[in-house]
Amino acid sequence: MSRKWTTAAVAGVLVAGGVTAYLLIGGLPEAEKPAQAGAGNLPAATADVTRTTLVDKESHDGTLGYGDTGTLATRLSGTVTWMPATGATIKRGKPLYKVDSEPVILMYGTLPAYRALSSGSKGTDVNQLEKNLWALGYRGFTVDSTFTSATADAVQEWQEDLGLDETGTVDLGRVVFEPGAVRIDSRTVEPGATAQPGTEMLQTSDIGRVATVTLDVADQRLARKGAKVDVTLPDGSTVPAKISGVETTVEESDDPNGEDETKISVTIGFTRAPAGLDEAAVTVLFVASQRENVLTVPVNALLALSEGGYGLQVVDGATTEVVAVETGLFADGRVEVSGGDLAEGTKVGVPA
Repeated sequence: MSRKWTTAAVAGVLVAGGVTAYLLIGGLPEAEKPAQAGAGNLPAATADVTRTTLVDKESHDGTLGYGDTGTLATRLSGTVTWMPATGATIKRGKPLYKVDSEPVILMYGTLPAYRALSSGSKGTDVNQLEKNLWALGYRGFTVDSTFTSATADAVQEWQEDLGLDETGTVDLGRVVFEPGAVRIDSRTVEPGATAQPGTEMLQTSDIGRVATVTLDVADQRLARKGAKVDVTLPDGSTVPAKISGVETTVEESDDPNGEDETKISVTIGFTRAPAGLDEAAVTVLFVASQRENVLTVPVNALLALSEGGYGLQVVDGATTEVVAVETGLFADGRVEVSGGDLAEGTKVGVPA
């Protein structure tokens, strides 16, 4: 898992101690530091103090796919006579599979089918069915929670179009309700297999592609629902995305005596799904922290002061002065600084 330098990591280098830390940040030897403004001692190069938004980002490996899969089992008995292709998208009103040459139809809804529906039935499932019939163009009834004779007429018309017996009753198992269209992730059985109630038929997933990343608990600060991220695809291109879901999971240890490990599962959605890719390894760039409208200098402009802390060699024409500064966020080779009467455009010494 690759990561950019974080504030803690850079700070660790800066305070590593003695001459080593001093040389790493490109400072002048201690004896050559001017204690006050004066001529000479000009640095080999200078950089401007800039005012900007400093963003510390951290990259983690992820996977592009279709998210979690769900299992679809049948409520019917008979011979499986047709199955959709793996990767196919099934929408409202279309068959998910066929048993004895009769289709099982996908409709949209959050309440699973749990009973047969016929004249006199009342409830949320009736309302759900009627909304789907109406959306499919079967009308002549009021969309409510009561299965009336008018509803039965619409069901008969729907059954006729499907080649089913026109009973006006929706048998349990003839319709499967899902929140939306589904993608066929895999087929558990093949045509010719014998099915009975409870037989697993398909593994389905959402149709929209997502990236998933597993984080350690220590990185939980990165997993903020709604936060923007950048996803680097296998061809090197980068696309914007957003965190759509965060879930805490527990990974069981392979060692019988080991401890289970808590992880953070992050789901990332795309405004525009990457084209031409089904499943692939990707890199996700998270925003670890951000500071807006702050003064910054290159990290290697910092000097480790003998009395502790850090300073900058401020250059004013032919004179220089080392001033003490407070450091903040480190990111992209720059560091937030304050104090020392710094202003945007002030020139500071840096190594050549």
